[in-house]
Amino acid sequence: MKLTPILLSASFAALCGFVISTHSADQNWPEYNGDGARSHYSALNQITKDNVAQLKVAWTYASGGADTTRNRTQMQCNPIVIDGILYGVSAGTQAFALNAATGQRIWQTHITDNGGTTSRGVTYWSDGREKRIFFGAGKWIYALNAADGSLIPAFGENGRINLKTGIERPGADDYVTPNTPNTIYKNLLITGARVNENETALLGDVRAYDVRTGKLVWTFRTIPAKGEFGAETWPVNARERFGGANAWAGMAVDRRRGIVYIPTGSAAYDFYGGNRPGNNLFANCLIALDAATGKRLWHYQLVHHDIWDRDPPCPPNLVTVTHKGKHMDAIVQVTKQGYVFVLDRITGKPLFPIKETTFNFPGVDGEKVSATQPIPTLPVPFTRQTFNASDFNAFVADRDSLVDLLSKAKTGSAYIPITSSMTIFYPGTDGGAQWGGAATDPSGVMYVPAKEIPVYTSLVKKEVPQNAASVTGAQLYQMNCAACHGADKMGNHDGSYPSLANLEKRLKPAQIEAILQNGRGMMPSFTHISEAERKSIIAYLSNQDSKGSIKVDSKTQVPYQHTGYNRWYDRNGYPVSRPPWGTLTAIDLNTGQRKWQVPLGEYRELTAKGIPPTGTDNYGGPLVTASGLLFIAGSRDEQFRAFDKETGKILWQAPLPAAGYASASTYSVNGRQYVVIACGGGKLNTKSGDKYVAFALP
Repeated sequence: MKLTPILLSASFAALCGFVISTHSADQNWPEYNGDGARSHYSALNQITKDNVAQLKVAWTYASGGADTTRNRTQMQCNPIVIDGILYGVSAGTQAFALNAATGQRIWQTHITDNGGTTSRGVTYWSDGREKRIFFGAGKWIYALNAADGSLIPAFGENGRINLKTGIERPGADDYVTPNTPNTIYKNLLITGARVNENETALLGDVRAYDVRTGKLVWTFRTIPAKGEFGAETWPVNARERFGGANAWAGMAVDRRRGIVYIPTGSAAYDFYGGNRPGNNLFANCLIALDAATGKRLWHYQLVHHDIWDRDPPCPPNLVTVTHKGKHMDAIVQVTKQGYVFVLDRITGKPLFPIKETTFNFPGVDGEKVSATQPIPTLPVPFTRQTFNASDFNAFVADRDSLVDLLSKAKTGSAYIPITSSMTIFYPGTDGGAQWGGAATDPSGVMYVPAKEIPVYTSLVKKEVPQNAASVTGAQLYQMNCAACHGADKMGNHDGSYPSLANLEKRLKPAQIEAILQNGRGMMPSFTHISEAERKSIIAYLSNQDSKGSIKVDSKTQVPYQHTGYNRWYDRNGYPVSRPPWGTLTAIDLNTGQRKWQVPLGEYRELTAKGIPPTGTDNYGGPLVTASGLLFIAGSRDEQFRAFDKETGKILWQAPLPAAGYASASTYSVNGRQYVVIACGGGKLNTKSGDKYVAFALP
């Protein structure tokens, strides 16, 4: 079966040598990040450097479902556009279709089983007659009729497949969700998923399903079975004992060669691996598979025996570069550490030297830290790599106290194992680069947004009940919730993990129970603990804990828990590090050298004091066009900006109704070019929203 021409993006056609009129013909944005190469690139050129300042709002769509009371909802969706119809996902995790020229709704789903999902978009498939939208919500992948949003009964079980089926293992929980859009290859729907990050995680297998029937076609086991390649890098019976190594970030596909490229997550538990000695293939890898069969062609491990949650955060980019005087098809993976790995797309061999570097730091008792880690010599990292006392910003509050605190911490190098001492991650645990990923253009230049805010944490011994010992609700909270929401229930500073203090004033026990059962947003469900344990935690959170205890039978293999994802801010609410705190960087992949770097975002009150724009924490990816523009939102200041991609100069910006923690899309209808962004907010202590805003020239 051939793919319909609808799936041929403008950028892919340009790379293949086709000439497309970008003024007269409609142009689609047919899949996540624009094309199978995940380039974030469009050949459209109606909006230019000369006229971008004239952009106005063309339409706004209120998708519904925003939590405007507690600001806990988000929209991370990169919408797709097919023949004048825009498909996206609402703040309430419902798929919808709009008239892409007017923003008028055509249909929207009403799915209830969607807990634990923050969706980044949908997937489109057509054979030229039938048109389907695949939508991940909860533990399900739904097949929808693209015309009206109705379920397709012949797919899976009454229109959906359960992703938990086939990845179960003893002691695992129920949490799995396909938050990143799936990848189409011919008649296959190739999918990974998000699973839990603690020791109860499900397996992270990559699977391909028939797009018509939902039948499983192939499976690639990211934790190998006995006798399979890579099994020797794990303890025995690894698939029964460990989870994770999952493909949560998305994939790229070379449809001409029939290869799908898959970055994989860390093995669970993220921050301790004493129970899983070895390099742990295929966790933290970039893997090339035969897209038709799932057969491994090559792999490259980016982090050995990860105990830092340093898995690749986004899909790789497929790009053609000039290397040693020759045109070469490459694959590029950016990382949370600020490294860029550039590999030959066919062989997986590095184009620039990558040095296995010794990091001689001891871990906690029982940990067997990898002796080396792969560090690219080129391209130049797009973030700073170390944090020391000289790196505090010039206006940081309580400098002397912070310097004293830092003097007792472990800092100054990458890959320092977490111990009982305060350990500094720089860049932080979620980047550097994050799930929004990077853009590339046909000249071989990459554009990557990043953050440079230190994060600190430590490991503490678990107070683990043994042999059905008695535990209180407070102890159960510390065991299950404190790593994210804090030992004191206060959450973290930027609101990524909300405060649970005085929760009884906001939520009734039944509402807390529903969240624990189903998950919400990025929070997984807690169905792996017993009903009695959940009720005890609910009583504690509701200040109804009577200090009574219950019996639990702990099966934990991990003796430690970390003390949270603590972004380091001063008492005035600013990151303690020297600016920039958020950046946008252009890297020439042909040479490995940086072209430019500029701050992304600002704190207006600091700018008003004469401090140059500092950049801000940010989420979401860039959009690059043939006319020399780069569009990006992402910053906590709720602005949408257009940059000159040659210089990094801001050419236009506009306020959004809520922060655009998403990647923009561009398309044309009836010869008019639009740029659209999902404005969901809800992270970094910013308000939640439900609107999609499209801009166009008057």
